[in-house]
Amino acid sequence: MAKAVFVIDMQNICVGDAHDKFFKYNNENIIASVNRVIDENKENSIIYILNIMEDNFINKFAPFKAFDGSENTALVNTLIISSDYIFKKYKGDAFTNPKLKEKLDELNIDEVEVVGVDGGGCVALTALGAIKAGYKVIVNSNAIGTMFYKRADRYNKKLKELGAKFI
Repeated sequence: MAKAVFVIDMQNICVGDAHDKFFKYNNENIIASVNRVIDENKENSIIYILNIMEDNFINKFAPFKAFDGSENTALVNTLIISSDYIFKKYKGDAFTNPKLKEKLDELNIDEVEVVGVDGGGCVALTALGAIKAGYKVIVNSNAIGTMFYKRADRYNKKLKELGAKFI
């Protein structure tokens, strides 16, 4: 069996030079940390997860826009891209895209390490989704950006209870 690293929401809108003002991460540090994890996992599958907003009437009034195909949704240009495994999600948990699990099964993945943004949202929700789908989960705290600390604390407590390993 094998391991995959999920690089979650490392997109222009979140951590790019022209990121939306809503997102307040230390962009250089989080990108460098995620790149270090990618570099250290050359023998493993690197899977990139993109957060996409549905192009509907309500989202047209959202304070920021991340519609499919826009520059906002592209992976940040300073991120190491070491595979063409790129999956879109329209909800916090990347496992809401059934093609992700199909690819993991094809690659014989049994363990998932999560990095990216946000530890109080998509990263935690995807880690919970991975556990629910039967994978061992590693939460790499050194390469996760968080703005929603209270939610991250609640999710991390639940992840630990469910057996996720934190590094």
